Amino acid sequence: QVQVVESGGGSVQAGGSLRLSCASSRSIFSGNIMGWYRQAPGKQRELVAVFSTVGRKNYGRSAKGRFTTSKDDAKNTMYLQKNTLEPENTAVYDCKMRECWGQGTKVTVSA
Repeated sequence: QVQVVESGGGSVQAGGSLRLSCASSRSIFSGNIMGWYRQAPGKQRELVAVFSTVGRKNYGRSAKGRFTTSKDDAKNTMYLQKNTLEPENTAVYDCKMRECWGQGTKVTVSA
């Protein structure tokens, strides 16, 4: 079966940077749908960023201008980057690549 593995989560001080990686055992291509989601404490899961079928990056309302996603097809890996972290960024982040979910990674930002 396809394996999707996330890494890069953990505890970070406010003002620090976040860089999450999501690697798939299955090849990815420019037109594949893949993206990032998060669920903050007491809130519903929401979209952070997604690559559409035409390769366009679409960001969730609360993420636009704050998060940046990128990918490396040769490495079958997708990334999520954010600088100047804030406590409200605390959440469990999940990635989805070609219909397959990662295990989720917890990010805790301390004031």
